[in-house]
Formats: sequence, structure tokens, C-alpha cells
Amino acid sequence: MTKNEILGKTQGGLTVFKHFLPVQFKIGKSFLNPFYQDTKASCNIYLDKKSGIYKIKDFGDNRFNGDCFSFVAALNNLNIADRDDFKKVINIIKQEVLLNSASKPMPNPIPIIKETPENTSNSIEQITFKDLSQAELSFWQKYNITQTVLETFNVNSIQSFIATNKNGKQYTIQSTETEPIFGYKHKHFIKVYRPNSELRFLFLGEKSDNYVFGLDHLPPRGDVLFITGGEKDVITLHAHGFFAICFNSENATIPPEVVRKLSYRFRHIVLLYDVDQAGLDAATYHQQKLKDFDIKVMLLPLSGIKTEKDISDFFRLGHTAEELKILFNQLLENLYAQTFAMLKSCEIDFKRPPKIPKPLVTIAGVTIGSQGNLLGITGNEGSGKSNFLGGMIAGALAQAGQKVDSLGTQVLPNLSGKALLYFDTEQSEDQLYRNLNYILQRCELDAPPEWFKAYCLINLSRRERMHVIMQSVDKFHHQFNGVHAVVIDGIGDLIGSLNDERESVNLIEELHRMAGIYQTCIACVLHLVPSGVKLRGHLGSELQRKSAGILCIEKDENTDISCIKALKVRSGSPLDVPLIQFAWDKEKGYHVHIGEKPKEHKQQRKIDDLTNAATELFKDKEKINYSQLMNFLAETMGVTDRMAKNYIRFMQEHGIIEHTPIGKDYQLCQT
Repeated sequence: MTKNEILGKTQGGLTVFKHFLPVQFKIGKSFLNPFYQDTKASCNIYLDKKSGIYKIKDFGDNRFNGDCFSFVAALNNLNIADRDDFKKVINIIKQEVLLNSASKPMPNPIPIIKETPENTSNSIEQITFKDLSQAELSFWQKYNITQTVLETFNVNSIQSFIATNKNGKQYTIQSTETEPIFGYKHKHFIKVYRPNSELRFLFLGEKSDNYVFGLDHLPPRGDVLFITGGEKDVITLHAHGFFAICFNSENATIPPEVVRKLSYRFRHIVLLYDVDQAGLDAATYHQQKLKDFDIKVMLLPLSGIKTEKDISDFFRLGHTAEELKILFNQLLENLYAQTFAMLKSCEIDFKRPPKIPKPLVTIAGVTIGSQGNLLGITGNEGSGKSNFLGGMIAGALAQAGQKVDSLGTQVLPNLSGKALLYFDTEQSEDQLYRNLNYILQRCELDAPPEWFKAYCLINLSRRERMHVIMQSVDKFHHQFNGVHAVVIDGIGDLIGSLNDERESVNLIEELHRMAGIYQTCIACVLHLVPSGVKLRGHLGSELQRKSAGILCIEKDENTDISCIKALKVRSGSPLDVPLIQFAWDKEKGYHVHIGEKPKEHKQQRKIDDLTNAATELFKDKEKINYSQLMNFLAETMGVTDRMAKNYIRFMQEHGIIEHTPIGKDYQLCQT
């Protein structure tokens, strides 16, 4: 019988596989190979669409790969390429399958001599580990890598190992004092590192197709992530306080999907390869391939010879982590050169005051709140926001032990000298300059500290304003080792329309992302709607949802007293927050804290605010159900569902809302 005749009589070989495999299987589904001690289901039968016949694929042992003839040959220790052996295979299939003999002799299991899978270099037969010797510890200590760090990355000292290469030849390698062996242990394989040997790297076991070293040691969010050429570089950077990963080598493919996921977690992804020609070429290649992710390339100031080319050499030669930070800061300065040339004209020069134009009504900004969050500051025009925010900035500028009146709030002073950044999109240069001097007077300062930067952005387009804010925050974050606070007064001038939903969502998401990456509080100033319940437009709705807290500045009727009240707090009810007051002090020449409003105002404030909320809700509705009412209050007032339920009960008790005559819906009280 011919090969084609057998395939025609066995459904393309499928009948042969069913006959000789003593296990049940499904086409395309993985199963354990019963002919050796298989521990991982990686064998499957599939239909080869090109040839139209069935084949077997075993990722654990490639002797079984092929059509039914190859499979039968493997079971009987025959060579399919040998003409006589092939005749024997044909005869076995004819006798055992086609003639359906009564007794089917089961082939003896093949001795387990596992060959190398396609994606690994060597199969391991035996390996012996040992404790790190003093000489081996000294090798790693040159890079500031301690035994604790080695244990963190699962780096072991290997005494010896026996392996089989891809040609089936077995060999043994023994560790010596002059040629130590280290192993980067992973779940299914070990990457061997022999720093002093001619063959420095090899894999033992089933290497992962998507090999990324250091990925499981990264934080959920971070600023800078380095991609290096090797495992030692990753560990060295970790030992010096940096985050890093590497792939198999500088020339290994970097999967775009991995970089895409990391780009959401890190502000900067930087290629930090060797500075020899091979490393330079690889960095250029990968940067071009990954250009959609704004991958940066950083070059080390090394000669490029064998002993001076990578980040491990950089630290071994005595350079410090601070020097690496300086190099990165220089990289940013080069990248942002054009931006800062443009921004320079916007910086307030205290030595050269601008010309005095006609005075305008302006709003100043300040930062209060928690790290990693947005803070909303709102109020109507003329309510006293400028005075309140000036007091808050003064609190951030306060020196150690200095008492500054921050108008009844607690402000964390910037004693560590991080960047304090203030961007104004509404005031003229003259008005901003004068307001800044009032703040300095409150703090008893003749000149602002170096880390306080104030910019007037009215002469820039809306698109340019957000661009310079993002890059300057990043630059000053690295220059001053962090950002204490960012104030943007007001964020409505960063987009084309307050009611553009897409622009509003994108802006607030970007600001929230920046607050998380730089671990700072970004204070966003935005006007209030006339009803006094919600912030203006879609932008206000997004800010109200994403902010950890919102403060509103109001002016009492027929008085010069301003009041600070909470519209939203992280937990609890904003209506339970005390109402703080401030007013002008003639003797001091600026506004001062004058205490809290009397307790009787607290109940009336709650009634007034909930009445305004109900009026806003029912202005275009006659009735609303309980769930809709609760969701509206939770979103508008920035409270939990439980607190919203308490508000509904309070509104009923105080005659703000009532049940409709029929059903359980609600309406405004008719009396």
C-alpha cells in the first residue's frame, strides 16, 4: 500500500492516532503525552489545513511531531527517512489499523531523554546549588548588590549542572573560584550567567516566549522605568533605588503590548543600553519601532570599551544614584528646551515688575488637600477666592516654626523645598505681580524661594497652556526632587468649551494622572453655577466626580465677611464641616481668620443647600423616584449612598420634598 492510500483509508491519519494513543483526545485540545512522564499538557492533534492531513505537535518532546507515519516510527524506534524503516511503518499501520488485528501490541514507553524545545538552548539533567561564597558576594558588591537583593531577584550560586544541548550531546559544567556560575531562577527555566567565561549566558529548561526580567518587582505606578540590556543591570538599578526591566538581550524583540501597558503605569520609559556600537544601534532601532509610546534613549558618559559600557559599570566606577538623576534631568532639559524657551517669557520676574495696566478683577490660586488627588476650589466672582487662596499659598511658603494665618485651614509647609507651582490663566501680569507681593508680605519674605514658580499664561493659546503645564511640572519634579503642590487658576481656560464632554473628560483624567504620578495635590479653580450647587459645565461635573474634596468660597450678604464651606469631602457629609470665616484686618493690611459661624447657622446651611439641590433637580421634572433622587444627591453633594439616604429623610422632615399623591415618587413640597 502507498502512503496516500493509507491516508485515504484513515481519515488523513486520524484513525491511526486514535488507534495508537491510549488516551481520549479532542482535535486541537492539549493533553498529556502517555509515552513519557509528561507533566505539562502541551501535546495536541490538529488538522494541517495546507496538506489536509492530521498531525501531532508535542511542545514537550519534538520526537513525536509530524504526521501519523512519523508518530508510528517514533513509537517503534524507526527512522522515517530510512526506506526500509518506512516500509516497516506502512506494514505496522496496515496490520494494526487497517486489518484491525484482534490484539494490539502496545509499544514500550520510550526512555525519557528529553530533547531541547525549539525556544530553549539546553535541557537540564541535573543541577546542584550552593551558598554564595565570599568571592561571589564580593563580585556583586561591586555594584552595591547585597545578598538580600540577590534573594529578592531569586539569583542563586550554582555548583555544577549536567545538560544536553540541541544536538543531543550531554555535557557538565563545574563552578570554580575563577569562573563562578550564577542562575536567574524562573518557574520553568534557569538563565545561567557566567561572568568570567567565554560563553556567558545559556538557558536551561523551557524558556518563556515572553521573557521579561524584573517585571514582577515594579510598583503599580511610577515616574521613570529603565529598559536595560541584561539582568545584572536591572538588579544594579534596583539596588540604587530605580525601577528597571530587561528582555533577553538588547537585540531581543520588545513586544509593543508590554510597553503599552507599562506606559499607563510610568511617566517615562527610557532605553538605557550599553554605549558600545551594538548598544547604540539597538537603542536607535527600538526607539524607532516604539515611537508611538514616546520611548526615550539615555546615554551614559562612559568610554564604550568592554569594562566601561553599561549601567553596572557606571556604578562600579564610583558614580552615584544622584549623578544618574542629574543625567536624566539633563535629558529632560534637552527634550523640553523649546518649551522652556517659550515659558521663560511667561515667568514673573520680581526684579523687573511689568508695566502697570488698568486694574482687573482676578482670582489667585492655592494648593490644599492630599497627595495624589485633585482639589476643587470654587465660588462666584467677588466672593473672596483671591484672598483665601493667597492665605493658603502663604501657608505653603511658611518657614519652620513660623506661624502664618492661613485663614482657618491647616496647610503643610514646604520645608523640604519641593517645587510649588502656580499657573494663572486669567489675571494680567500686573495684577498677578501685586497679588504675589501681598503673599510675600503675609509670610514676611522679601523675595520668593527658588522652588516657588509663578507663571502668567494669558498670552498663550489654550492648547499651549496645558502643554507647558505638563512639561514644567515634570521638569521641576526632577529638579527639586518632587512637587509640593500645583495650582491652576482656572482650568476652564485650558479647553475650548466647558460643555465639551470629551475635552472635559480628557483634561480631568490627565490632571488626575499627573497628581498620581508625581504624588502631589493639584488644586483646580473653577466657577460655580448660579444655583450654587454644582460647578460649571461638563468640566465641573468631571472635577466634582474626580476630586477628593471641593471647597466653596462665599460672601455673606450685606457684609465684608467671606465664608469657606465644603461641597465635597472624602468621607462623611460636607454639611457637617464647620463654616470658616475670614475678613479684612485694617491693622495687618490683609484678610485674617475670624473663627467659625455660630452653630445655629449649620442647620440653616444644611436646609439651604439641600433646598438649592432639590430646586436644581426638579426645575425640569415634576417627580422623580427614590433611586434617581439618591444618585443625584450622591453625585452632586459628593457623598456616599448611605449619606444621600440621610439627606432624603432630612429633606422630607424639613418640608423640602414630599411623596407624590399616587405612588412612591417624590416632588417638591407644594406648600
